[in-house]
Amino acid sequence: MKKSTIASLIGLAFIPPVFAAEQINLDEVVVTASRTPQTRENVIADVTVIDAEEIQRTGQSTLVELLAQQSGIEITSSGGAGTISSIFMRGTNSGHVVVLIDGMRVDSATLGSTAFENLPIGQIDKIEILRGPATSLYGQDAIGGVIQIFTKKGEGAVKFNANLGYGTYNTKRADAGVSGSIDGTRFALNVSSLDTRSFSAINTKNPNYNDNDPNRNLALSGNISHLIEPGHEIGFQFLHSNGHVHFDNSFNGSNFDSNADSTQYSYALFSNNQFTDLWLSKVRIGDGVDESRTFDEFSVTGGDFFKTRQFQINWQNDFKLPAGVLTLLYDGLEQRVNSTVNFDVKKRTNDGFVASYLLNKDAHSFQASVRQDNNSQFGGETTGNISYGYSVSPEWRATASYGSAFKAPSFNDLYYPLFGNPNLKPEKSRNIEASLRYQANNTNVSVTLYRNKIRDLIGLDSAFNVTNINEASIEGLSLNVSQRLGDFNLGANIDIQSPEDDKTGNLLVRRANRHASANASYSWGDWRFGTETIASSIRYNDAANSVVLSGYAVVNATADYKFTKDWTLQARANNIFDKKYVLGKDFGGEAYNTPGANLFFNIRYQPE
Repeated sequence: MKKSTIASLIGLAFIPPVFAAEQINLDEVVVTASRTPQTRENVIADVTVIDAEEIQRTGQSTLVELLAQQSGIEITSSGGAGTISSIFMRGTNSGHVVVLIDGMRVDSATLGSTAFENLPIGQIDKIEILRGPATSLYGQDAIGGVIQIFTKKGEGAVKFNANLGYGTYNTKRADAGVSGSIDGTRFALNVSSLDTRSFSAINTKNPNYNDNDPNRNLALSGNISHLIEPGHEIGFQFLHSNGHVHFDNSFNGSNFDSNADSTQYSYALFSNNQFTDLWLSKVRIGDGVDESRTFDEFSVTGGDFFKTRQFQINWQNDFKLPAGVLTLLYDGLEQRVNSTVNFDVKKRTNDGFVASYLLNKDAHSFQASVRQDNNSQFGGETTGNISYGYSVSPEWRATASYGSAFKAPSFNDLYYPLFGNPNLKPEKSRNIEASLRYQANNTNVSVTLYRNKIRDLIGLDSAFNVTNINEASIEGLSLNVSQRLGDFNLGANIDIQSPEDDKTGNLLVRRANRHASANASYSWGDWRFGTETIASSIRYNDAANSVVLSGYAVVNATADYKFTKDWTLQARANNIFDKKYVLGKDFGGEAYNTPGANLFFNIRYQPE
């Protein structure tokens, strides 16, 4: 990134704020940034919280579409709903993000990434996004950051909720749930369904590709916990999501329709125990599973099957000190792979030991963590993070941090027949960043500068062998500003970055130098009107930067009407100018389709 560009962007931070990515609630509690609860104003890291209200306003949007509106996140997809989708956080690879559902990993150890397309938004109560290296807290893969999804929980009187919607592409969505608390027992049970005809995954004139590629998803989540006595709670949680999607494929010049079944689920037992005023112990034991089976007209034996099972045990101990909180943590992870592909190795284990310290005192905030991982496949790795924040005044705060991280090679990279390399080393990174934040009344401004150096990136050499071949440097600036003006909420964020391959100077695949989003809303009595815009500069579909993906801007609009205390009608228009844009292309150079102009209407029952 050119120095003149960075200098001009820093200057933008001091322009009077007009837009906002979100209105920040300083009393909100954030967990993901330190694995212990903190108020939003004390968090040093670059964090975004997407609350239940914002999720409800998305209408029929998918989780990937919701994440695309957030600072530091770019997306790519291979067609409509249910097709493979990925995110890039701060320019890092799609496998450089740890995704947790209520504290449990659910990802594919063969692909090395998470099936975002199969995680139903109707089950989600809140999302916390932590940007920057977080391996010292969460272990392998957290080079770009962490996304933690919290499902709906029970609290207060027993309540029912429901949502029903219909829209373009014959899209039908239904959600229902019940939650509450009775005599110290909290519970929640939620079910959601999505069914859409969608559109052709491939944008081509070839008649074999011009069929619709439908998708359906059915998901169920729940949790129950009981307060045995004050300070001692035990419980059980689960989430199960099953999807079936059609997509376009090709083989030896023939084009044909494929389809796939995908299942993600997690379940865990947990116990939270406040043994003394100074010692809180939290234990969680469970499984996270990612499973997929692909079918096509050439299938004889039922298609390719891949299943990752991750047994996890976390024991966290928080000790309240005279100054600050000390956390000692054990993370145990066992990954098992079952597949129609014959992997030479089908199991690996990892033991992670963490020591973390957090201090908030007067104008000072300090956080430090160190972690030792011992992995049965690649040995030991030590990572750390140190962060400091200082409140210059009640409104202004400066922060700085340094952290290291690593990503474990996937089972495909290591052991896929005739393809894998069992001698691969983990990808490693070192990140440094600094931010300046302003918070006063209804105004919020933040500017963050970062530099992430990644080495031993896994790729193909000239002979198409998998090896640790590349290094990358990612320099970036994120600008977020916010302003509330009476009944208006205005918002925007912009990311300027240079995610480059050090050897060639080319941009990393499907990542842009600039991407941004903006939103505005107006409340008038029981009505709320809003708009959203998402934009990106050009990207490239290949490492040689020879296949261009043009820049784009997509505009959406929403309208909500709360016609009783508990009932709301919502209308949503997506891509209202019917923008033709491309997020990726297949190996044959054919572009994956994206949604055209479309409408969705729904009615929601949500007791206050």
